[in-house]
Amino acid sequence: MEITQKSFGKTSKGEEATLFTITNSNGMKVSLTNYGANVVSIIVPDKNGNFTDVALGFENIAGYEENGPGFGSFIGRHANRIGGAKFELNGKVYELDKNDGENNLHSGFLGYNKVMYDAEYYEDGDIISVEFSRLSPHMEQGFPGNLDVSVTYSLTEDNELVIEYHAVSDKDTIVNFTNHSYFNLSGHDSGSILDHKVWIKANQFTPTDDGLIPTGELRDVSGTPMDFRTIKRIGQDIDADYEPLKLAGGYDHNYVLDISGAEVEKVAELIDDRSGRVMEVFTDLPGMQFYSGNFMQPVNNSKDGAVYQKRYGVCFETQYFPNSCNIPSFPSCVLKAGKEFDSVTIYKFLTTN
Repeated sequence: MEITQKSFGKTSKGEEATLFTITNSNGMKVSLTNYGANVVSIIVPDKNGNFTDVALGFENIAGYEENGPGFGSFIGRHANRIGGAKFELNGKVYELDKNDGENNLHSGFLGYNKVMYDAEYYEDGDIISVEFSRLSPHMEQGFPGNLDVSVTYSLTEDNELVIEYHAVSDKDTIVNFTNHSYFNLSGHDSGSILDHKVWIKANQFTPTDDGLIPTGELRDVSGTPMDFRTIKRIGQDIDADYEPLKLAGGYDHNYVLDISGAEVEKVAELIDDRSGRVMEVFTDLPGMQFYSGNFMQPVNNSKDGAVYQKRYGVCFETQYFPNSCNIPSFPSCVLKAGKEFDSVTIYKFLTTN
């Protein structure tokens, strides 16, 4: 195992960004930057031992300063959507940015993926970790509480990218972190992901209104195009005449994971027959947004000059359910003052024979 660091350029504010690259003995490499705590690249072997970057992203810091799609992003204080861009906590209503129609998406115009973090790295046996941390001040993005935040990325010898989230607030607040990496197991610049196959451990999903805000219903996936309990191609049903798919332009839905939440469990699998690469997803969170890149458009400064189009990458965003802060029947994302928020998500990379 080894870690290297180098300059990733300066932001438009003159801040010096650093690129950290961890390499394990299998040759897997993960690159991360202290600007936004973003995942910049994930390089893994295919079934023939050829290495390719499977995470969509940008060539330089300027791309991450723009980053409309959220490539590789650490999302907080609240990932996904909040209906009406407001929520009530302890009898007080908090107003947030309306950056998605009348709603709040990924916490507003200034996300956690567009600020600088303190960084340190350390080695523990067969694992190297990079920890990014900062204080999110009271009322940043409109959320209450001074929140001490850290996200730690670790690479193991089992080709696992382990993401550990930690937070403590001095006031009651809401916390819902996720990682917004887009994956394409054929390679970040290889085109459509519709032939990738997916399995999701979920019997239900949360239908939405036309603003993609969950209604509060938990709907059974049985007999619907939303059912991934048996492995199938992403493209098999993506354009089916089914209202939730039509509203979102494809898959962009929160799945109610069939896990206890008491420990980290396997909840999803992504398979690319062409390369033989497989990615397994593990989490202890109750939900996961499965997003098929329906709104993707070409961006500036993409890696290797790639032209990313609609459905060229897929996301597995572990999370509390969207708008859970406004729907009492959903698992609560409220973090009480002085209590610790801890959660783990793992992306594990394998190959088939």
